[in-house]
Amino acid sequence: MDISGSITALATPFAADGSLDLDAFGRLLDQQIAGGTQGVVVAGSTGESHFLEHDEFERLLAFAVKHVNHRIPVIAGTGEAGTAKTIATTRLAKSLGADAALVVAPFYVRPTQEGMRRHFLAVADEGGLPVILYNVPPRTGCDIATETVAVLRDHPGIIGIKEARGDAERIRALAELIRPDFVYLSGDDGSAHQAMLAGAAGTISVVANLVPEAFRAFCDAARSGDPERAARETERLAPLIDALNCAPNPIAVKAGLAALGLGSAAPRLPLVELEAGPALVRVRETLAALAPLSSAA
Repeated sequence: MDISGSITALATPFAADGSLDLDAFGRLLDQQIAGGTQGVVVAGSTGESHFLEHDEFERLLAFAVKHVNHRIPVIAGTGEAGTAKTIATTRLAKSLGADAALVVAPFYVRPTQEGMRRHFLAVADEGGLPVILYNVPPRTGCDIATETVAVLRDHPGIIGIKEARGDAERIRALAELIRPDFVYLSGDDGSAHQAMLAGAAGTISVVANLVPEAFRAFCDAARSGDPERAARETERLAPLIDALNCAPNPIAVKAGLAALGLGSAAPRLPLVELEAGPALVRVRETLAALAPLSSAA
């Protein structure tokens, strides 16, 4: 299984009544594959995983696995605040056919490094799927230290990390941990080019929901090691990436998906739809420069 390149952290489309919109989800998956996306994450943080009911998680993941039909890896977001629940969700994802589990650091509870070490080892031992660690300190309230990652990568069931910290020091430190059985994936669109030029195998992206073909070109350029080519592709994408930072993820990306005709712009409460105004105009304008908008937008 090759977990690398342009990987999309899929949003979960909802219908106007707030229910799952599997028709839009199928079209989103088709758009991703046609655009060259090399892997998808289902029910991650961009997919509003913590707002999905148990049966919705099952339906969404089962639909994705069947629809993708082994063309690219399907990675399930299975991380919970507690270890036992994370193991149970990971086992469920395995039973539904997922290829790997993206396991976020336990959020809110603020575990120690030893607690996180034991947590991830238990999930790798008992969950049944290859594990990709996910570090996103602004959302979880804790940070998986590089030293802890260095220990965890020795477990054969832990195959990589999605790192959403984009500072140069962290990028350098994780690049030193890369080896054939452990990949480093950027989780921050804004610094992804720097991470991939430093050796990251790819990026798990938010903006790729909207422009998969452009993001694949961006990843190919950065992974080629050619800084000038990477700079050109970065400049092309930067306005849209910046525009999506106007509100907490996935508020702005769902506004963009609605403009493309892929589900409602409204996330689930307590998140709210991006209001009409300059931020929404900027999202639509920067998106329109890269992709044709739906006539209904």
